Amino acid sequence: MDHTAVLEQVAEGELLARHRIAVLLPCCNDEATVATVAADFLSVLPDATIYVYDNNSTDRTSAVAHAAGAVVRRETRPGKANVVRRMFSDIEADIYVLVDGDATYEATSARAMIVRLVEQRLAMVVGARLSGEDVAVRRGRRFGHRLLGAFLAMVFGSVFTDVRSGYRVMSRRFVKSFPTLADGCEIETALTVHALALALPVAEVPTPYYPRPGGGLSTLDARRGNLRTLGTILRLCRNERPLPFFSGVGASLAVGSIVCALPLLVTFVGAGVPGLPTAVVAATLMLAALVCMASGLVLDILTRGRREMKLLAYLQQPAPGEDHPRHRR
Repeated sequence: MDHTAVLEQVAEGELLARHRIAVLLPCCNDEATVATVAADFLSVLPDATIYVYDNNSTDRTSAVAHAAGAVVRRETRPGKANVVRRMFSDIEADIYVLVDGDATYEATSARAMIVRLVEQRLAMVVGARLSGEDVAVRRGRRFGHRLLGAFLAMVFGSVFTDVRSGYRVMSRRFVKSFPTLADGCEIETALTVHALALALPVAEVPTPYYPRPGGGLSTLDARRGNLRTLGTILRLCRNERPLPFFSGVGASLAVGSIVCALPLLVTFVGAGVPGLPTAVVAATLMLAALVCMASGLVLDILTRGRREMKLLAYLQQPAPGEDHPRHRR
């Protein structure tokens, strides 16, 4: 190793030592892998604290994690979002590394992700899974990932290629301003949308992704996963872009109203006998269209206000790399 490389490693080590780093491992029945994951991250980040939150495991996940040197806690409410919500609330750190406990991600990538977060003062760095994902993730789920990614790129101008990666390095200001409202496997999407909706500084770092040990695949069925993806897209559009969403619904209802009204107009012009039931349907659809458009306008204003409050909460926390004594023990 040449002298320059040695100096770079020393500088990198000093940078990491200046920050409290918390590695967050949400786990459920990860007895076979959690010790390996904890050991790998401790070897890469020796000054970090490893937190394992056991989400109702029926095996020895907690005992194995404790023996591996992790701080073990429990979250009884089922679902990864509930675990992450608890982690973000309970744990105080400068930098947070969120990663799954199933040994599918490469621990050595964490150093590069943290350095980039601090040097560029970013809110979040996502570990973008490399081509190994083709082996480790089912084709159906890859389709859902691409569909969601295309939607986020269209709506938010997404800079991410892997919006559902479970490997993320986040600043304190990002974590403490994040309102965890998603359930189950949608937490990764919620983290991504939080960053994109506020136009926060983010980046991606490529990282290897491996099949689960033993050849296991995700327990989430591909078709159900893709249906959930579509539901997530609709909810995101409704919550984050209410004006286009409700305007689209209103426009569809208005078109239906016009279609119902056209035969009435033809009948009235030809015979002078309007069809009352059809007229009622047409008028109801048009009224519903106007209500949808008005709702979209009101909700758009409220969404803007909510987004500003999130941004204010984000800005109240120090940027990565800033030394604020009040955040030190």
